[in-house]
Amino acid sequence: MHQAVQRLQDQAGRDGLTIPAIAAEAGVTPSTIYRRWGDLGQLLADVALEQLRPESPPEDTGSFEGDLRAWLAQYFEEMASEPGRAMLRDVLGSAGTDGQERCMHFCTAQIDALRARGLQRGEAVVATESIVDQVIAPLMYRILFAGTTPTTADIERRLAPNLPR
Repeated sequence: MHQAVQRLQDQAGRDGLTIPAIAAEAGVTPSTIYRRWGDLGQLLADVALEQLRPESPPEDTGSFEGDLRAWLAQYFEEMASEPGRAMLRDVLGSAGTDGQERCMHFCTAQIDALRARGLQRGEAVVATESIVDQVIAPLMYRILFAGTTPTTADIERRLAPNLPR
């Protein structure tokens, strides 16, 4: 189903995404989609979540701070892109909180991996909750509601006071 959604989106854009069109592309009946996802919004949220799932561990730059800075820059670049914003809208627009919780889990799991790597190297690290509350939440708010793209300076301004010294 996910591949059918992707193919149709690539061919006709989001306006071409309907349950009947997706069903035809996937070779199933529309009722199959309705039984599994309930509506188009839920299917699009599921597709978005699959795309938001990290494919690999965060980059290892050799230090916790370097890893965190690199990951944050990549994360905000992806989330602020047009495809990233569309995926966020799909997840936030779906019924229930499962999608939002999965997004949060993807994010915190990546930070936890950075922290674990830093701890293995004997470095001082920052709590995942602090990074989420002090860096990610305010900048994500700006992406979602102000339509702005966080800059490296924005990330650094939020991050620097929270790093261990």
